[in-house]
Amino acid sequence: MKDQIERLVQIALGALPHEILPGEAILPAIAAERTRDIAHGDYATNIALRLAKPARRNPRQLAQAILDALPASELVAKAEIAGPGFINFHLSPRAHQLEISRILTLGPAYGQDRSGAGEHTIVEFVSANPTGPLHVGHGRQAALGDALAALLQTRGHQVSREFYYNDAGVQIQNLALSVQARARGIGPDEPGWPQSGYRGDYIQDIADDFLEKKTVDALDGQSVEANGEADDLEAIRRFAVAYLRHEQDIDLRAFGVRFDVYYLESSLYTDGKVEETVRQLAASGKTYESEGAMWLRTTDYGDDKDRVMRKSDGSYTYFLPDVAYHVTKWRRGFQRAINIQGTDHHGTIARVRAGLQALDIGIPQGYPSYVLHKMVKVMRGGEEVKISKRAGAYVTLRDLIEWVGRDAVRFFLVMRKADSEFVFDVDLARSQSEENPVYYVQYAHARVCSVFRQLREKGHEHDRGLGERSIDRLTEAHEKALIRRLTSYPEVLETAAAALEPHQIAHYLRDLAADFHTYYNAHMFIVDDAGLRNARLNLVAATRHVIANGLKLLGVSAPEKM
Repeated sequence: MKDQIERLVQIALGALPHEILPGEAILPAIAAERTRDIAHGDYATNIALRLAKPARRNPRQLAQAILDALPASELVAKAEIAGPGFINFHLSPRAHQLEISRILTLGPAYGQDRSGAGEHTIVEFVSANPTGPLHVGHGRQAALGDALAALLQTRGHQVSREFYYNDAGVQIQNLALSVQARARGIGPDEPGWPQSGYRGDYIQDIADDFLEKKTVDALDGQSVEANGEADDLEAIRRFAVAYLRHEQDIDLRAFGVRFDVYYLESSLYTDGKVEETVRQLAASGKTYESEGAMWLRTTDYGDDKDRVMRKSDGSYTYFLPDVAYHVTKWRRGFQRAINIQGTDHHGTIARVRAGLQALDIGIPQGYPSYVLHKMVKVMRGGEEVKISKRAGAYVTLRDLIEWVGRDAVRFFLVMRKADSEFVFDVDLARSQSEENPVYYVQYAHARVCSVFRQLREKGHEHDRGLGERSIDRLTEAHEKALIRRLTSYPEVLETAAAALEPHQIAHYLRDLAADFHTYYNAHMFIVDDAGLRNARLNLVAATRHVIANGLKLLGVSAPEKM
């Protein structure tokens, strides 16, 4: 409906005579916004205020001229001028009827559009080092990344979900040494334990399976078989990485998250992409040698100081393979790249972008985009939970799923803005009360389903056509509020996708559930008056569709009974 209001205004502007709006005037984009107070109409636009200066007109006079040129529409009951020159639009019952009908007709597709059609977008998230179980922070990334990818798909984007495995470097070496120590019967804090070794019980599990010569199925379809030789550090490394990749995949599948591509950092070296990137950067003239190291002039691109690319010992700093990796994203045809990472990665943003710009291969400024999230504090029984026996020093994603279930974990981890602090209250997530947001939203969907079960039990059928013809019977304040909320869903999707903020969907669902519960508690739906009954059933059925659509975006189920 927002788009249709904006089209009406566009037609009116095009019909204004030259003396009111000169042809050379640059027209700003027309934006119709939802009003905060229904008394001021359903939508408002400030276009007259924004055009007043180029048109050299009083804003209210220009607003009146726009109103006079506004074409008649069955969607608008009344349009009026407010304040210094706002134009307020009051929608007609017919507009509401058409939109409720659209919800019922489109069902799962309601709210989607094709504005981003043809845009190839890659969303990279989780990307955990294969050195241990996934922790709660990885869970927040998984919930955010998967929901954001689904949200962009509602805009028509062709989205690829990617997991980048940091399977090279010092951390992998520490993993192998830790498993080797366990295989030799050495425990943490004992002589011979590696200085930066991993201490969780999972290290012992890997060592036991390695000594028993077990086989692990890797994600690339190949199997890794242990040889049981505790002195073979390379064999231990291969087995440990495959083992933990497999474990992480089990957790992600339990979380309902899938990936289209698993990209290995090690492949950047074996395929020569890191060396190729170094050569191209050197050829660009943006590098220099100092103190035996190779530096990149990242200050030319807004960084606070130049950065070392290749250290004096010949090894690369971590941001260099990141640059090479993002070159592969661009060359694979992704016009847009979005990375979901923790706030501790903030410092890499300027460096990676600087490296990409220095290559001068056509990658636009601001590529890639970043969504940075803060870590999560877990509370249980009023106390912070920090230790997991399995992982050693942190709560795992598997722990959370076992404690409260997948739906609650996914909803909770996406319901706050990514860069905000978040406390995951396990007791709240398990409660069956309106204070628990996921329970509250799911219960609204279950209540809708119960209405239709009751309808059948009473021997009635839902007559959608009669309900559409009786839409003007929905005059109660609760009905108007619910209609207003339902029909704003496409706008919420549009805004959330543009801002890369899937938490807006969770907030919307919470508000929609509140509107429905209020309506449910105040009115009877299965009344004797067939017209009123079916009009209300249409509204209730539309609520079911929108709640289910929003929950699906977040990876949360929509139960029919609770």
